[in-house]
Amino acid sequence: MADKSSQGEPKPEAQFAKRIDPAKEALTREQLQFIRQVELAQWKKNSAKLRGRNVATGLAIGAVVLGIYGYTFYSVSQERVMDEIDEEARAAKLQAPKTGAN
Repeated sequence: MADKSSQGEPKPEAQFAKRIDPAKEALTREQLQFIRQVELAQWKKNSAKLRGRNVATGLAIGAVVLGIYGYTFYSVSQERVMDEIDEEARAAKLQAPKTGAN
């Protein structure tokens, strides 16, 4: 007869990716070094994603700032408020009759 462990059932003593707490358990130097290597690999993998997101966010914020800056210059260059006030004052001065108070 065949052994039950060869039929696909996992052995109870063979645990895969068992979670451990390095602060609570006494680990060997090799185990700690392996943990550091795995953490470093995960950090490098995630940092590439974060760098891309940071660049995209920075470009989006920069585009908004430049858009506001450009729109401000455009709207200020279109304003003719002072010119209109000056023209109205000249027109009023020309149309007003000359009196002794003027």
